[in-house]
Amino acid sequence: MGTQPLSKFRVDDANTIDVLLVSPNGRLRVDLREKLHHGRWNLKEAESGAQALECLHESASEILLLDPLLPDLESIEFSAMVREQFPKVQIISVNSHTGQLVLGSSSPTPLSAQLTETLYRGNGAQSDSLSPMQLHRMRAVNERPAGIRGMIGDSDVMRRVYELTQMVARRDTTVLVTGESGTGKDLIAQAIHLISPRQKQPLVVINCAAIPEPLLEAELFGYVKGSFTGAVQSRIGRIHAAHGGTLFLDEIGDMPLSLQSKILRFLEQGEVQRIGGNDNLKVDVRVVAATNADLETRVKQNLFREDLYYRLAIFPVKLPPLRERHGDIEKLAEAFAAKFCPGVTISKEALALLRRHEWPGNVRELRNVIERASILAGIEREIVLSHILL
Repeated sequence: MGTQPLSKFRVDDANTIDVLLVSPNGRLRVDLREKLHHGRWNLKEAESGAQALECLHESASEILLLDPLLPDLESIEFSAMVREQFPKVQIISVNSHTGQLVLGSSSPTPLSAQLTETLYRGNGAQSDSLSPMQLHRMRAVNERPAGIRGMIGDSDVMRRVYELTQMVARRDTTVLVTGESGTGKDLIAQAIHLISPRQKQPLVVINCAAIPEPLLEAELFGYVKGSFTGAVQSRIGRIHAAHGGTLFLDEIGDMPLSLQSKILRFLEQGEVQRIGGNDNLKVDVRVVAATNADLETRVKQNLFREDLYYRLAIFPVKLPPLRERHGDIEKLAEAFAAKFCPGVTISKEALALLRRHEWPGNVRELRNVIERASILAGIEREIVLSHILL
């Protein structure tokens, strides 16, 4: 049966549809309030996840428009709570900067289709019904890859990162995440785990650069009682602790050569041997590794095993530095400002300065700058040029 035109899904004007908008972005709320002023849409608003849950307990809405940048809850956690407590509520993500809807991979319901049409017209469409070309464009927008938890930005390079992450997450393929320090490699690893079928199992993180070499092997593989001085009882390693889940090897480029062969053996055979032990323990672990180093160069310098590099880089995901995604700086800055001081705004002059900076520390540096500026802004409720310390 063919798809029915949206006009078939009209709601009787006598009946109103309850829509709850959850966003700390005041401009977005005003914009959607103006577009949904028609009688059939009864728009309620909440500025945080906690406030939205209170609204739903008081009066459940049929549609929830969700800004992923909540000040108090991660959007994934909030969505899970809503689906569990209010299974009939349809959740639609809203781009907090463009107001565009992201319906996701599932087919839109009649109500969400009509809501999309209403908002589309609010952006300037004049005809009573959408043309085939307009519908095609609307679907193209909604089918663009959605963002992932904790990552902000809709530049082309970031959308490619989202797409690759979502493609590989549902498989057990080993992933190598590369990028400069401060680009968010740990967020990609977390997203891969949370989207994967292993999401209910442990995500175990180990920073290969933060643990001294003599201790790193024991941390990774575990040990048996009496195997060395201080081993007063047997202990499993972090690889074994991740059984059934995901192991995130952060800063893998700094792993000592002496351990790289053992990691390669674990990756190829799926088993570990504790220090001082003779038994090989089978483990079911998905591995995500990350580094800010150029591993190909390290291989040439004999600082990293070539066979381990190729075993890790089955599916590489490269995060771009912030200087290559200047179009995302304003979105990132506003999101950080909303997190550190809800309701604060950033002046045009301050945003212009942020866009001109090269950001050698990438997103982490921008986050720190905005946190400091939010404190300096105090009760002024606006971040101005003098608050931006670079």
